[in-house]
Amino acid sequence: MTAGRRRVLLGIGSNLQREYHIALALDALAHTYGELDISRVFESEPVGVEGANNFYNLVVGFYSDIEVGALSQWAKQLEVATGRRPEDGRAAPKHLDIDLLCVGDLRGVVSGITLPRDEILTSAFVLRPLAESFGSELHPVSGLSYAELWRSFQAAQQLWPIHFDWKGIAISRPDAPSTDKRHS
Repeated sequence: MTAGRRRVLLGIGSNLQREYHIALALDALAHTYGELDISRVFESEPVGVEGANNFYNLVVGFYSDIEVGALSQWAKQLEVATGRRPEDGRAAPKHLDIDLLCVGDLRGVVSGITLPRDEILTSAFVLRPLAESFGSELHPVSGLSYAELWRSFQAAQQLWPIHFDWKGIAISRPDAPSTDKRHS
């Protein structure tokens, strides 16, 4: 089945050599898929990983006609190339973690991947970058925009934007000091 050109949204995270691995992932994505839309980079406390460093997380969007299975395989190969071992499981620290969040408006299990990814609706480290950088785009199941989903998000998680340079350009900056600590 040919996928056709679709909007792909990926979540990227790292808590080991974070700057290096995030930049490596962005380099690989740009080389393979071309122009990227990149959210700010957020630092967050680990969820479900005991005693680990804080994570850096961001969302990257691009357009591609690659099939879901091939895209997932590409992402998993990059994770393994950076030192991730499949036998480590979800709770292990991660050099690089790449998750397919959405591929166009696909819903359900596609090539063994559940789309859209559940963490969009449950994890601030996924939803906040989506809301900020892809806010007008619609969640394929709820039909609500990512900005609307963020405004009604209730789960508590410590999350803050950081300064991050990629290819000598600041792609992420921290927030100015604020009194709003709702999802800080």
